[in-house]
Amino acid sequence: MTIQSIPLPKAFRLLNHGPVLLVSGCHNGTDNAMAAAWGCPLDYNPCRLTVVLDKLAFTRNLIEQSGRFAVQIPVQAQAELVLAMGRSSRNANPRKMDNVPLFRQAGFDVPLVAGCAAWLACRVLPEPHNQQAYDLFIGEVEAAWADDAVFRDGHWRFDEAGDDWRTLHYVSGGQFYAIGRGLDLGER
Repeated sequence: MTIQSIPLPKAFRLLNHGPVLLVSGCHNGTDNAMAAAWGCPLDYNPCRLTVVLDKLAFTRNLIEQSGRFAVQIPVQAQAELVLAMGRSSRNANPRKMDNVPLFRQAGFDVPLVAGCAAWLACRVLPEPHNQQAYDLFIGEVEAAWADDAVFRDGHWRFDEAGDDWRTLHYVSGGQFYAIGRGLDLGER
């Protein structure tokens, strides 16, 4: 993978097309990741996003304790991994992360799942009412990266990258759709 840094005012473009996400966190040396179908960009300068993290999720506790998390955008080649991350909780399966390839970017103590199309490192913007009532977390993006095989010059390049690089959209019951062909009408 060839990871490139994404300028923060353009990082919202990584999420704009509504893909399923992997959300990861770390606290006291414990890493975890989970699948999340409900996440979206919130603002672009500063770049902010939202994710819904159920109170029972092991990852949520790590995020609440550390105040940091990462959002990654998995690709079609990772569909089985995404499904496993959504179906298995580390509360019930302490070895859930044993075969998940993780890495870290310098300066950010948050695990990133290897093989994804993009990654966003976030700081939690505390909103206790929203977190308790709606399981809604707001993150301010502190850094963003993308694999240049599929995201270059501020734009997704799905049609050039091949099917394995298409991002996933979760429907339910184990069914995903991969993002379709591009339709470029140019900047207006």
